[in-house]
Formats: sequence, structure tokens, C-alpha cells
Amino acid sequence: MITISNEFLTATFSEVGAELKSLKYDGKEYIWYGDPKFWTGSSPVLFPICSGLKDDEFIYEGKTYTLQKHGFARRATFDVETVDGNTATFLLSSENCPQDNYPFKYEFRIIYTLIGKKVNVEYNIRNLTNGDMYFSVGAHEAYHCPEGIENYEIIFNKKESLDAYQLVGPLLSDDTINYGKDTDTLQLDNSLFDNDCLIFKNLNSRGVTLRNKTTNQKIKVDFKEFPFLLIWTVPGAPFICIEPWCGITDNIATTKQLTEKEGIEKIEKGGYFYRIHSFEII
Repeated sequence: MITISNEFLTATFSEVGAELKSLKYDGKEYIWYGDPKFWTGSSPVLFPICSGLKDDEFIYEGKTYTLQKHGFARRATFDVETVDGNTATFLLSSENCPQDNYPFKYEFRIIYTLIGKKVNVEYNIRNLTNGDMYFSVGAHEAYHCPEGIENYEIIFNKKESLDAYQLVGPLLSDDTINYGKDTDTLQLDNSLFDNDCLIFKNLNSRGVTLRNKTTNQKIKVDFKEFPFLLIWTVPGAPFICIEPWCGITDNIATTKQLTEKEGIEKIEKGGYFYRIHSFEII
């Protein structure tokens, strides 16, 4: 385990998945601790896909590859490049984690930095392939809600029509369910997750706040340049995941062609991809 801290926060990470396993402020835990009764994750990093592929397959340059849900990074052991006070940098690459099921060469760095009561999470991907590289990347932080999620609400930083796209089995349809028009607030309830998760596209908001309605304690999540936002829990579990994604699950009409996949990102030869999101106790 790797630990960094500043005057407010102490964060602990596993080298497996470069996963944040604990975030404490003033003696209180803010990250779900992975109780297998509900879900063993805490904040897995999703790469090189977010969610699932039809039949767990994609096609690239005429060859079919098999890739499990959310990709392989969450179960891979990252190299710890640097740990310096309030910053930790983890590296996964095609050299230290060769994969027969992913035809690209890359370096994938995750850089965590504590700034006051905020955690910055930086994704820095370099394409080492002799050609274009296709991928998705996303966050999956689970925030501890010990009183139960019904005691919490999610406040969007702009007014929204909360149209959540629906899953048909593991695949995404074009159908939506509306959870509020011209509103900035989503009241959390276990019944919201009867069909797995809430999937939002094209939000006006670039951030949301998770608020405890009893204590008024808040966690602010910012996700500039992440086109998709997912909200998920296991019904009855004391956590809620707020997940900014650059990528999305396969649509029911998918061709399985990786270059045609909705939300797929591309880096040209020798290029870089950079995204950052943050969450802050306020």
C-alpha cells in the first residue's frame, strides 16, 4: 500500500489497479471500504474500456479481441513511479503489462495529488504504437454513505433534464427515463438502481455535489471534458459511485468495430491524452 497526505487528507492506494482504497479527513472515512457483502471495489480505474463490449469482443483491423468489462487496468499491478508528500504517480504500460487482447503500445500514468481537501486524479496516456491508438478511460470512485443513500442527494451545478439512458441486458439502448426536468437535484433512492445504473450523456453540468441531507456534509466532484457521467450502487449498500467516463458501454446496435464505438478516444502516433477530474470535501 502507498500513502500520501497533507494537512487535511490521508489517502491510501493499492498498487493493484492504482486504486484509491481509503480517504480520511478529520478521522472520517470517505471512500467505500470494499465489503464483499456488496462490492469489493473502492475506486477502480477503467482502462482501456469503460463498461462492457457486446459478447466481450471488439474488432480491430479485421481481428477479434476479447476484453472483459471495464478492461484490464483495474486488476493489473502498476509500477509506483514516484511518491512525494502529497502526490503519487502510478504507471501501467504495454511493456510491464503485456496483453494479447489489446493491440496497442502505450504508457498510462495515473497521478493523484492532494490539494487542501481536494483529490486531483490525472490520467496521462501516451501512444507508443506505430499508428493510431483507440481506448476509453474512466473513474469509479465509491463514496461511503454510512447512513444509507436515501439520506443523500446529488446536486448538479447547472439545471438539467435528467434523462438517463437505459440498458438492455449489458448493452446500451437509445431509450431514456426522465428523473426530473429543469432541475439541479437528484434525490437518491435504491429504486433508481433496479436496472443497474443511471447513464447520462450531454449534461450541461461539469460537476456535481453529493450532499448528506442530515449533516449538510458535501463532496464536490468535478469532471471537465468527461462526456459521460454514471451513477451506480448495489441496492441496499452504503455507498454511491459517481463516475466520470471518457467512453461508454456498447450500444445494442454495435458493429463491434473499435474505431466506430460510441465515445471511443483516439491518440495519433506519438501523441498524448490528458484528462483530470477531482473530488473535494466541502
